[in-house]
Amino acid sequence: MSNPSIDVLYEEGPCLVVNKSSGVLTQAPRGIDSMEVRVKAYYRVQEGKPEDANIYLGITHRMDRPTTGALIVARHVRAAQRICAQFADRTVSKIYWAFVEGQVTPDEGTWTDFLHKRHGIPQPQIVTADHPAAKHAVLHYRVLWHNAWGSWLEIELETGRTHQIRVQAASRGYPVVGDLDYGSTVAFGEAKSDPREHAIALHARHLAFRHPMTQDPVSVTAPMSSDWDALGLPKDLMT
Repeated sequence: MSNPSIDVLYEEGPCLVVNKSSGVLTQAPRGIDSMEVRVKAYYRVQEGKPEDANIYLGITHRMDRPTTGALIVARHVRAAQRICAQFADRTVSKIYWAFVEGQVTPDEGTWTDFLHKRHGIPQPQIVTADHPAAKHAVLHYRVLWHNAWGSWLEIELETGRTHQIRVQAASRGYPVVGDLDYGSTVAFGEAKSDPREHAIALHARHLAFRHPMTQDPVSVTAPMSSDWDALGLPKDLMT
């Protein structure tokens, strides 16, 4: 199942998982392109509704604009609430792939920090645990492969903070490739005239959750974009 503007990975009842494109916001003000706009257009076509028809769409979680990968949305309120509850209870398994600058050591580990999202500033900062606005941020990683200048990481998010992977990696000297906001010096993907549309080497590879209505287990893997081809990753590890 496909649409010119979205890549559908899974659809069952009111639950839809799409492969988010880089450079596209999850949600945006009226008149600005977003995954929400694209999925609503998809449903209008699927259901034979006019372009001005109102479509409810529950956005159950958000992804950074330059990030790609699996994004869950819901077609009605009850489904959205149940999926959001799974995220809140941390029962959704979230696996990301990232390619970062530098040789990450050791080969596997846990990064734990406290983050503060400052009002009006897009980048959160790492703060001490006693900061009044500190949010606990935990991820687990393992190195899948190295080349001469970078490391391919598989990351399991325990928490889901704003820019969490990006800031935790960069703070340790391993910025995500292409992530100019966090100090990357290596280009990634196709050059864009609008810097906000640049891709970074961060991809929501795998999501596992319970279907909001049937409670059946759902496991979705999102293919990576062609931007990753230039990194020369071993094909036998890309499963």
